[in-house]
Amino acid sequence: MINVGIVGYGNLGKGVSLAIEKASDINCLGIFTRRNPESIRPLINTNVYEISKLVEFKDKIDVLLLCGGSATDLPKTTANYLKEFNTVDSFDTHAKIPEYEKALKDVAIKSKKVCAISIGWDPGIFSISRLLFSSVLPDGKDYTFWGKGVSQGHSDAIRRIKGVKNAIQYTIPKEDALKEVRGGKNPSLTTREKHLRECFVVIEDGADKEKIESEIKNMPNYFADYDTIVNFVSQEELDKNHSKLPHGGFVIRTGKTSIENNQVLELSLKLDSNPEFTGSVLLSYARAVYRLSKKGESGVFTVFDIPLKYLSPLAEEELKATLL
Repeated sequence: MINVGIVGYGNLGKGVSLAIEKASDINCLGIFTRRNPESIRPLINTNVYEISKLVEFKDKIDVLLLCGGSATDLPKTTANYLKEFNTVDSFDTHAKIPEYEKALKDVAIKSKKVCAISIGWDPGIFSISRLLFSSVLPDGKDYTFWGKGVSQGHSDAIRRIKGVKNAIQYTIPKEDALKEVRGGKNPSLTTREKHLRECFVVIEDGADKEKIESEIKNMPNYFADYDTIVNFVSQEELDKNHSKLPHGGFVIRTGKTSIENNQVLELSLKLDSNPEFTGSVLLSYARAVYRLSKKGESGVFTVFDIPLKYLSPLAEEELKATLL
């Protein structure tokens, strides 16, 4: 039995806990939080502890699942946890992954621990697909589409605008772009041509709708480069129709194996719950981290470094007999 702990119990931490319920070889020793433990009602039968109690589990927890955010939490805290525990996290700021890996490498080697970083579906499963597809089809082009789904970062950016009480934003692939790519036409697509952003916004009484809409549509790094639709709705409508966290997307590789023949490779995800699915991916890599640790490995690992067979609860012989 693999004993794990969960650090942080927001949407992702809840997703991890639900995944544990479906894993017969993994046991949760506790949820660790900076909040008042009594304020948390776990979705599974486990104890909740204040984060300071984590040190008492140093020799009991095999893998610690870090469910904090990539912007401000993980870069500040992962190295400290790694001094005492094997860890798995979902750091998802693509451009900063090399920097994040470098910052953790010496800590992992010195503590003789295994640290799996940037685990999820993108980065994660989509990364594996891009690597596999480009290796198989070198004369080609990669396309990644996200959605339809809720972008939590973009939703938060809208909520920071003066006069906005609440907001949800959906990232939506454009069907014309998808059709061109799937048709093997290898188009060169701009950001605006690939995705649409649709916003559902609750505003304060008396707030200026036109001003808020303009601020959203012209927000650099978030909306300025996209076609954006802004819908003003009541809090009741937002709660009723936009309370879930769906997401998904497509990785597509198109190219040629000869002058006459085009090939298209595609992976797609359609998720009712982004955090629940990401939690399931994290947990499968906790199994891999445990196995790497038992083999005496240490250091920082990405999805490119970990054999897929380590993710499965099945023995290698059974994998070959049933899935190969």
